[in-house]
This record gives sequence, C-alpha cells and structure tokens, in this order.
Amino acid sequence: MTKPLVDFWFEFASTYSYLSAMRLPGAAAAAGVSIRWHPFLLGPIFAAQGLPDSPFKVYPTKGRYMWRDMQRRADQLGLPFRRLEKFPQNGLHAARIAQLALQQPGGIAFCQNFYLAEFAEGHDVSDPDVLGDCAARAGLTEDILTRANMADNKLALRHATEIAREQGLFGAPSFLVGTELFWGDDRLQDALDWAVRHG
Repeated sequence: MTKPLVDFWFEFASTYSYLSAMRLPGAAAAAGVSIRWHPFLLGPIFAAQGLPDSPFKVYPTKGRYMWRDMQRRADQLGLPFRRLEKFPQNGLHAARIAQLALQQPGGIAFCQNFYLAEFAEGHDVSDPDVLGDCAARAGLTEDILTRANMADNKLALRHATEIAREQGLFGAPSFLVGTELFWGDDRLQDALDWAVRHG
C-alpha cells in the first residue's frame, strides 16, 4: 500500500524551516507519511511580492517577535537555538548542494547538519568549509560542492523556485498535500494529518 505523501518546501535562510526540518522525519514516520524534500529560494518570491528582503527585516516589529517566538518554540521542541547576528544568511550554495544531496541517502542529514550549523551553532553558512563539513558528516562525496555549482544544477534550483511560485508558495516552510497548502512550522502536524485522511 502506498503511503500518503507530503511535499516539504524549505528555505535554508528560514528560521522556522529549521524547526520543521529537524522534527519532520520523526513526525512523518510516526504518521506513516512519505516526505519529498524541496529546497527553494524565497528571495525571488519575495521580490515578486514587492519585498526587498525578508519580511522579518522589512518589518522590525515582526522580526523582534520572530526571534522571541523561535526561542520559545525551540525550547518547547528541545532544539538548540542561537539568534544570528547576520540575518538572513545566504543559503544559495546550500540549496544547490541539497538539490543533489537529496537524490541520495545522505540528503536529509546534510540539510539537518546545515540547519544546526546555522541556527544552533551560529556559523557563517556561506563559508565553503562549513558547507564541506556539513556534507562530509552526511557521508556525501567531496566533489558535491563542485557539482552543485554546475550550470545544470543551478538551473534545476531556479526551476524548483519557479515551481514553488506557480504553486502559490509565499513563505517557508510550506507543506503541500496534492494542491492543499499548509504554511508554517506550526502547520506541520496539520499537513501530516490531512495527508493521512485525504492522501
């Protein structure tokens, strides 16, 4: 019997995507749901909405709330969390790596390693050494950083971002069950429950 399916769309610069990425594998397994992971870039989507930067930067009050909310939710979920001095960080290269990594067993581990380096340890995640360490600890081959920057893979990420926009995504994390959209880490369980009932 085929398991219900949820498409998980995430942005490496997204604080709330961190919370979802760290707990989704366990939550999905408990619910009996399969997950497809999709890295994408929010920058072009924000730009199409007329936003020059993250809404948490454009609207400082919203940003202050987000950092406090993130600390509360991380504490509740038992996840380490550190407020970043520079936000949002540049997750472009990580997203390109994830495009390839998620085609092999170490893909999810890479994504989780990256999020921990960013939001638990406060590293500059655009640093190739940080990316290389995240990949190595996930068991990925050393050449993945080079392959990630090849033209066909860059195009694949741009295409994924366009698909996200066409499907109506406007933020991350987002969960799609067919055409049913659930936005935000606090909708993770709702998405899994919907997939079980309607998948």
